Amino acid sequence: MARHLRPRPVGVSPVKRPTRRYPYLDTGPGIYAESFAMIRRESDLSHIPASAERLAVRMIHGAGQTDIAPDLLIHPDAVPAGRAALDAGAPILCDSRMVAVGVTAGRLPAGNEVHCYLRDERVPGLAAEWATTRSAAAVSLWEPMLDGAVVAIGNAPTALFHLLELILDGGPRPAVIVGCPVGFIGAAESKEALAALAADHGVDIPFVTVRGRRGGSAITSSALNALASDAE
Repeated sequence: MARHLRPRPVGVSPVKRPTRRYPYLDTGPGIYAESFAMIRRESDLSHIPASAERLAVRMIHGAGQTDIAPDLLIHPDAVPAGRAALDAGAPILCDSRMVAVGVTAGRLPAGNEVHCYLRDERVPGLAAEWATTRSAAAVSLWEPMLDGAVVAIGNAPTALFHLLELILDGGPRPAVIVGCPVGFIGAAESKEALAALAADHGVDIPFVTVRGRRGGSAITSSALNALASDAE
């Protein structure tokens, strides 16, 4: 026999907060404010372009490591170019769902579309045909919307290498590349290739990266959120 439960009064919660036993900040704005203040106290950001200081702080926050600051490498035009592209409605192209879901929709200035093609039905076939990773193969599906887009690669070094090869073959050029793939095989090398794109090939595309093996979805989506808005 079904039980008929009486509706609870509106505004009355059945959940009770446990007894407060530890001293800690427990409000979102307070945690953010103190986090960013601590990052600025503990990090040397003297090598960061003035326009990118908030972006650097957010990336350090996403990494949870202030010692990553010296490895941050940010093109002087990265923030102006990325902000202008997003203001104009440019799409964001991501190498993984983890990067895509890390983008805060409320910060996007023009309701920008966020795309990840990793699950596209064409990807497995292309990856098999080209003997590469699915992440790399998915990059080629960006081509119709790549011109002037904001690119974010936080997981797969092969995706960053593939993007650079696509561009060097005469493909469309994005407005800015946030290239922070993480890992032991190819991560450091793909980011060095990104940083050297202008010097080695005469292709000067604004970029954001972090040298070495560190990187990942959190630091990459943090950079995207900083590009989207100055607000902390």
